[in-house]
Amino acid sequence: MRLSCTAILLLAAGLAFAQGARLYIVTHVDAEPNFTKDAMQLLENFAADSRKDSGAERIEILQENGRPNHFTVVEVWNSQHAYETHLALSHTKQFRAKLLPMLGSPFDERLHHVVP
Repeated sequence: MRLSCTAILLLAAGLAFAQGARLYIVTHVDAEPNFTKDAMQLLENFAADSRKDSGAERIEILQENGRPNHFTVVEVWNSQHAYETHLALSHTKQFRAKLLPMLGSPFDERLHHVVP
């Protein structure tokens, strides 16, 4: 049986994802307007702490133009396992617990992978 180059590349890409390809997380954080400054400081501290975690490749905090209480956190982890380990760390749990009472809408976290 012969496989085309395309089929081999697709199989390899699928295997790479299954074995620990990069994971991209996009999280929308909408703070109550009176908590904008506190939420921003908490997010900045969270990003600084998380950048030190094993497997963290990039973590950015974005603030929406025109709505300063709306933030987006963009994270890149070298694997699903690294991200799951990060979620179990005390600084991540503390961040989420402190952020919860500041939220104006639910914490909206979405996991993504690159389409091969």
